[in-house]
Amino acid sequence: MAERGGALTEAAYYILLSLYQSLHGYGIMQNVETISRGRVKMGAGTLYGALSTLLQRGWIVETVQYDRKREYLITEAGKAMVNAELLRLEELLQNGLRITRR
Repeated sequence: MAERGGALTEAAYYILLSLYQSLHGYGIMQNVETISRGRVKMGAGTLYGALSTLLQRGWIVETVQYDRKREYLITEAGKAMVNAELLRLEELLQNGLRITRR
């Protein structure tokens, strides 16, 4: 995952992106696979471990529970983490391009 100011794991990043809409666990797994164009396939253990951590950090909230299914949604703090990660990734890309394309 990430500490404040640190990098997000790929799993956390894609889960947070997925939760700009309210989704349950299986929906998150499907959405991660879709937005990563099939490159990232998340297992249930990875997903639910990450969801637990994201809930503890206040980056997502549980919105609905029905028939044993829980739905989650990103919080403002979670959106701030996504924005920080986008800036970090942009810096990595720009530095890499600057150095390799001299």
